[in-house]
Amino acid sequence: MAEEPLTLNSADRRVEVETNTWLLSTGAEDRASLSVTEVVAAFHRTAAAIRGRVREMGHRGVATFYVWHDAQAGQLRCSTGSVPPDALPFGGLYAASGDLDAIVAEFMTDESPGFVLWSDLEEPQDVENRAERAGTDPEIPLSVWVSDVGDEAGMYPGHR
Repeated sequence: MAEEPLTLNSADRRVEVETNTWLLSTGAEDRASLSVTEVVAAFHRTAAAIRGRVREMGHRGVATFYVWHDAQAGQLRCSTGSVPPDALPFGGLYAASGDLDAIVAEFMTDESPGFVLWSDLEEPQDVENRAERAGTDPEIPLSVWVSDVGDEAGMYPGHR
């Protein structure tokens, strides 16, 4: 991923997403042979390599490398964009995080990647009732690990 095409163009976010987004998945056998520590280390190396490439490209400004677990697809996904962590191109709620280990562990321990178990589904009224009881929005934000890879290193403390 660190050596694949990379586009940073704040005027065309669609091209950034299409060019810079990677989908990663593994079979049960591969998951068993990997550790969370190994996968996290690989993402940190990738972020460092992308940071170097962004500088070589002469990009001036914000750039963020980010990783999330897409439970519905059963994949780890990552991308790079010329946006700060609070403006990532997600259609739903998300929370920028410095805890990559938790995101990778969630992916690695997913017993049925790409599937939602019937037991995990709720009737619409159950979701509404849960929100009323809790007094919060029923949607839980997606946890997304972010790393500053722009020319202003250290812009997002704790997310490198």
